[in-house]
Amino acid sequence: MRQRVITAVVALALFLPIIYFDFGGISVALLGAALAVVGVYELFRMKGLAMLSFEGVLSGLGAVILVLPREWFVFLPEKTDKFMLFYLIVMLLLGISVISKNTYTIDEAAFPVIVSLYTGVGFESFVHARIENLIILCFGLFIVWATDIGAYMVGRQYGKNKLWPEISPNKTVEGALGGILSAVVVAALYLAIFHGSDYFGYNSFVMILLTIIFSIVGQFGDLVESAIKRHYKVKDSGTILPGHGGILDRFDSLLFVFPIMSLLGVF
Repeated sequence: MRQRVITAVVALALFLPIIYFDFGGISVALLGAALAVVGVYELFRMKGLAMLSFEGVLSGLGAVILVLPREWFVFLPEKTDKFMLFYLIVMLLLGISVISKNTYTIDEAAFPVIVSLYTGVGFESFVHARIENLIILCFGLFIVWATDIGAYMVGRQYGKNKLWPEISPNKTVEGALGGILSAVVVAALYLAIFHGSDYFGYNSFVMILLTIIFSIVGQFGDLVESAIKRHYKVKDSGTILPGHGGILDRFDSLLFVFPIMSLLGVF
């Protein structure tokens, strides 16, 4: 527990100034890109693949392309979307099947593509939220954190009915409901200060309803990461955060919540 607390304090001390000040509109984008690359590395590591390989480098590059804002790619023609750069990565990965005479197949190429999309789009949405408004970014973070803390506290105290034992044996239905309730309470307090119609795409009442969706989505993102780890028979996604595991262990809910916030027009 002591190690977890120390790691959390140090991480927050580094993380919070970056997202608060966003030095020149650059720091959060670079942070998101760096986290995405670490996420790619962790997934390759779980599968037993080398990050320093042709497909590993392409997958990491694809994630970075997805995360960084379009205006960073000044070499692109004005009307060209950055997604076309990502699709170039996809074409190169598929092209390996030709060069390798089909010893490297489309099934194998699918893994680095999915990895890039998973980490890239997730952290791109995180960066996009900060570009739009710090208040929106903090709302999403508070919802994720409140859900995690509420689910843990309620599940530990009152949890009896397993939520999805085949994927995550320790999670309970009571804990999941506690996470949702905790998120709603935190959202209500937050929206009492930062009114929905002033800062978000919806009024405060609708934002409370959406919070329930975001909390459920966040918990589902956590379960997805648990399913991936169970498939690869690993306890944690990585070791970069002592006492907490890897980047994906800490950001798994965020990678689902922020894209859904964007999809539903919150930012």
